[in-house]
Amino acid sequence: MYKAFLLKKQRNYGNKGNYLSKKRFHCIFSIYIRAVEKIDDKFQQILMGALDVFMKYGIRSVTMDDLARHLGVSKKTIYKYVSDKKELVHKGMEYHHQLEVCAIDRCVQQKLNAIDENFEISKVIVDQLKNVHPSVMYDLQKYYPEAMSSFQKYKMTVVKDWVSSNMQRGIEQGLYRNDLNIPILTSVYIARMDDFFNRDLFPEEIPSSEIYMEVFRYHIRGLASEKGITYLKEKVKNTQTR
Repeated sequence: MYKAFLLKKQRNYGNKGNYLSKKRFHCIFSIYIRAVEKIDDKFQQILMGALDVFMKYGIRSVTMDDLARHLGVSKKTIYKYVSDKKELVHKGMEYHHQLEVCAIDRCVQQKLNAIDENFEISKVIVDQLKNVHPSVMYDLQKYYPEAMSSFQKYKMTVVKDWVSSNMQRGIEQGLYRNDLNIPILTSVYIARMDDFFNRDLFPEEIPSSEIYMEVFRYHIRGLASEKGITYLKEKVKNTQTR
């Protein structure tokens, strides 16, 4: 069911008013969350350990022997769940997306206003980016096309739909400008995601987490109404004084 959903044809955002319904938004999240619940406990441990190693050292440079030593299991145990490293990377990416959805869902369930929700989710993303090796995105793009395809589908479903939903609620709350073109701005946000790891744009000494936070602030200020800007300034001020 999970894979079938990801392969489903995406909604065509043809005009400014054609934004995400709450029912569809929660349906997307529930599908990812149920997918996590179905994974065997031992395989979850393997996936979490593999992700930790890949994010820390890069993907291509890590061998299955390295993974087995890090996980404290035999390669035979790993091969019980996957046929090769490519499948492990692919399954690992899907699992990472599922965990991220669970984290985002916890933020959404707090019923915060649109700006506060954006801040809380940005904390989740920044925490993840702090431990990502600069070569991870390059490795995915060049050597692991199936895993990269999974990432692209994730962006075009979960991320796109959450960003659209957040913008609509921000407009309703008066925190975002009421003239936002949601489909265009959502696509701009999605397009920027790959740039966090673009070392032609950003030197390696600049952490991806720092790049993300600058883009995030730029994003929120571009969306915010006068009321939203006032709220944002107060929020940043309070955060800095804590």
